[in-house]
Amino acid sequence: MAKLGKRIKKLRELTGISQEKLANLLGVSRPTVSQMENGERKITADELIELAKIFNISVDELLNLKKSPEIVFEEAKKTKKAKKEEIRINVPQKNLKKFREVLLYILNNVGSKPNVGETVLYKLLYFIDFDYYEKYEEQLIGATYIKNHYGPTPVEFKTVVNRMIRNKDIIKVKSKYFEYPQTKYLPLRGPDLSILKASEIKLIDDVLNRLSDKNAAEISEYSHNDVPWLTAEDGEKIEYESVFYRTPPYSVREYSEEI
Repeated sequence: MAKLGKRIKKLRELTGISQEKLANLLGVSRPTVSQMENGERKITADELIELAKIFNISVDELLNLKKSPEIVFEEAKKTKKAKKEEIRINVPQKNLKKFREVLLYILNNVGSKPNVGETVLYKLLYFIDFDYYEKYEEQLIGATYIKNHYGPTPVEFKTVVNRMIRNKDIIKVKSKYFEYPQTKYLPLRGPDLSILKASEIKLIDDVLNRLSDKNAAEISEYSHNDVPWLTAEDGEKIEYESVFYRTPPYSVREYSEEI
């Protein structure tokens, strides 16, 4: 039961669905979803069928606990073959569009700064995603971030960027920053702001104003003191839910009234 719960949680996060949204789709409460994911509640046959529909996989694949999920964008599902020991998780086009437009928004606003290379972009995206989740309990981009030596790294970044280069949304430039090799991305068009809500734009602006002047070393070190990064294992996924345990310097939400 615990393994199945962990699997459901991983599938939910890979597909960018919050606990609250999954609860609504299943017709249960959010605490019930939490109990499912923690292995504290049995999952009925009807719920298994519904979960399989939500994650766009079969019930057999949902119950095959030996296979690990693999991220596959819906655009490419006809051409990309699944590996033998992996399950393909289709990332909805709206998530791909949101990632693309947020990245273009960042590049149009701060991409020309000499310090903003690929590593800085990783961290800006991380703080945008995790700050928004803490503040609104909803996904903004909903990317998957892995803990590594240099700080949080978005798993989907390379796939999204390569498509944007092919579509002539951006260009990739190799440069140097204080004699260190640097990969930069320059926008070839502005972002489609209709994709972004006012609250999302405001939060992105807040993150850029706060962090976009930091170089790669500074923003990486800064990310290393954030609770989500501290509580993750090396090489493992950073959990969104850990934002609710942030320390005051990193927290973007006022908790006093709720407490």
